[in-house]
Amino acid sequence: MSGNSSRRHVLRPRAEHTHNKVSFVELFFDLVFVFAITQISHTLLEHFSALGLAQAALLLGAVWWVWIYTSWVTNWLDPDHIAVRLMLFALMFAGLLLSTSLPEAFGEKGLIFAGAYAAMQIGRSLFTMLSLKPHSLANYRNFQRITAWLVLSGIFWIAGGLAEGNSRFAFWALALGLEYVSPSLGFYVPGLGRSTTADWTIEGGHFSERCALFVIIALGESVLVTGATFAKLTMTPVIVLAFANSFLSSVAMWWIYFNIGAERASEQIARSDDPGRLARIAYTYIHLLLVAGIILVAVGDEFVLAHPGGLTDMKTAIAIIAGPALYLLGNLFFKKVTAGWHPLSHLIGLGLLALLTPLAGSLPPLGFSMGATAILIIVAAWETLSLRPKEP
Repeated sequence: MSGNSSRRHVLRPRAEHTHNKVSFVELFFDLVFVFAITQISHTLLEHFSALGLAQAALLLGAVWWVWIYTSWVTNWLDPDHIAVRLMLFALMFAGLLLSTSLPEAFGEKGLIFAGAYAAMQIGRSLFTMLSLKPHSLANYRNFQRITAWLVLSGIFWIAGGLAEGNSRFAFWALALGLEYVSPSLGFYVPGLGRSTTADWTIEGGHFSERCALFVIIALGESVLVTGATFAKLTMTPVIVLAFANSFLSSVAMWWIYFNIGAERASEQIARSDDPGRLARIAYTYIHLLLVAGIILVAVGDEFVLAHPGGLTDMKTAIAIIAGPALYLLGNLFFKKVTAGWHPLSHLIGLGLLALLTPLAGSLPPLGFSMGATAILIIVAAWETLSLRPKEP
């Protein structure tokens, strides 16, 4: 047994002047969610309608929530400790069950999805509560409250898995709503009181790195899906141009988030007097918009690769505009929370997308998509140039 694994307790060690790096087992754990994001993208491709979008949004919200809660936990608990490592492997197995059930979550595999999700949320929370009890009374109480909320929402997850049709969606929407609202209520439980963000003594640098890696996962899934589709198509000049356009949109999205925002936010949360509050707003909630935007951009790229010419239909237009819009909006909120202002480049980008939208009826899918990609590139270039250090 290694020295790291034989420590008396399971808490992650805290360095005073540097943040803890993401461990290999955390990266291994994330592989399950590469699969989950791919499953959601493919499901949305096959069922791109108002109902399909609502169902995909609910499933993405659940996948994100189970991942972000685990990231909170591994910020406190040491993934190199044997017990924590085994807990993560158990979550991975349940996560694989959850991921494989995603395409049929609103069909015959609803109970598998709900059972896997509830087991992951409640099981991880109970493990963390018991692990923290000897070391942090405040966080032990915090996880008592969290567990109570997850047990309550779990009842509705299972009820939805047993129900069908609209009833399933209603039960699951209620369950997910309970989980999303509970942090803003301090996980209040009668008799146990409420938690405060001051109790959530996270290591900010590690947490921001975890969320940045999830953005990489989503971008990587986008490249993977479009690359696999491109490989199956006849390599005509139009198809090559469509593939190049999808690649440029991925590069632009990477640039908008990672060139300035991600590092600046990491430094801000590391210096914050209340890192738990910043992590809850900027990462736990806002980053979901970024991931949703990336998925929609990937879906739009798929539509364009399949039919680059002709008229732009409604579903293609929605994906092409809504993807970049959600992504820019998420970055706008993220940078406002972490830097204190709304970047003008992002506001202009959203305005340009609004101006582009009416042109969907007069442009072919590839031309319309190239317009959206050009706007992302403009935003990335504008922010880079405007924040470039001035020479003396």
